[in-house]
Amino acid sequence: MSSYLAVIGECLVDVVHSETSAPKAHVGGSPFNVAVGLSRLDHEVVFAGRRGDDEYGRMIARSLRAQGITPLLEADSAPTSVAKATLDPTGQATYEFSLDWTLPSAEEVEAKYCQLVRERDADTDALELLHTGSIGAMMQPGAETVKGVLHRARETATISYDPNYRPSIIPNREEARAQVEEMLALTDVVQASTDDIDLLYPERSHQDTMHAWLELGPALITVTRGASGAMALARSGFAEQPAFPIEVADTVGAGDSFMAATLSTLRDMGLLGAEQRRALHDLSLDQVRTVLRTAARAAAITSSRFGAQPPTAAELSAAVEADRAAGTAPQS
Repeated sequence: MSSYLAVIGECLVDVVHSETSAPKAHVGGSPFNVAVGLSRLDHEVVFAGRRGDDEYGRMIARSLRAQGITPLLEADSAPTSVAKATLDPTGQATYEFSLDWTLPSAEEVEAKYCQLVRERDADTDALELLHTGSIGAMMQPGAETVKGVLHRARETATISYDPNYRPSIIPNREEARAQVEEMLALTDVVQASTDDIDLLYPERSHQDTMHAWLELGPALITVTRGASGAMALARSGFAEQPAFPIEVADTVGAGDSFMAATLSTLRDMGLLGAEQRRALHDLSLDQVRTVLRTAARAAAITSSRFGAQPPTAAELSAAVEADRAAGTAPQS
């Protein structure tokens, strides 16, 4: 029997502008990128995100099919969401959004998933993972559906979350904090960037925020920090991972690749699913280091390529094995 990994959140079209090339349209959105990352790492992925019945929506549908991802929701009559991404000379992206984030109710989303399972494989195990984040977990009215779906999924699934805070969408920091902290109470695995933390909690250090978040209930907190690498906190302790030396093409989707590889590694360790929640909370520091380094390697591979192109399972495995052979990877 097989288990599904599910992602709920926005999918949109990124129209990327840079000083060196004409604008290019790509399918994106942080949750969508995580779904792609999980699929490329050889997992069966279901994606719940809205798209319009228009040219960009059909582009998203084609991309889902090409990546082997099962869409849970049909196209609707609203326009497909668009993000204008502008790259600076270092490859860092800034965004402007034209968004519609309206979803069916949580009950309807759950019913659609149950119907999918019945139609495709009556013997499929219950949902093992549900990931969300970014715009999809903050912007109303869809964020209310997302929260309801997470409440239902916790009975069977590990919950993962990436705040990916956008002040242009939720300008009120106190409101954004409240939403993030409400989501953290439902979450097992959290990933954020130092940029997210600086925007949400400018008055305290990154590590202080990680400790405060861990007290809200998650088992594992990871934080990406660009060229400075990444860090993680679990009840077993704190770990740091330097960035891998690479030639950066751009950073689009790097954090999402990090998230996908984190979840994939935890699954390889047998730690996904609600029945493994206690074991996940008991992660050893060696396990934390292994997760952190594997995720950082996935992000480095993505950053070495233009656009959100996460590694395949074979690519990531080969890179991790090369690190281990060179004596630069933790032994698990």
